[in-house]
Amino acid sequence: MEKRRHQRITVDSLFADVSDGRGFFSGTVTDLSRFGLCMTDLPAKLDHTSQRLSIVISGHGRNFKMLVKPCWVKTATGRKCVGVEIMNTPWAWTEFVIEFEPQPVDVWGDTTA
Repeated sequence: MEKRRHQRITVDSLFADVSDGRGFFSGTVTDLSRFGLCMTDLPAKLDHTSQRLSIVISGHGRNFKMLVKPCWVKTATGRKCVGVEIMNTPWAWTEFVIEFEPQPVDVWGDTTA
């Protein structure tokens, strides 16, 4: 069972530049929500045990600089996939994510009296 408060949204063409305080690394954002995201294709050298990571998310003509807290990590063949929680989510990020959220279904729209 997933413990997510907000649904994850699959995205394309979104990139992450990540700093663990010792180095800078690049990866790809595969899904996101208002308060978290999943980054893939990160080098194994990234210190995911750091209490916080500094990231810059870029794509779709926008850039977002945020501090994130690693929640989980998967390692395979020298690369990492890291799920993070955004600390102090900026309002501009929330507006950006809302653009990708599916429109609510109007269950009463087709009802006749």
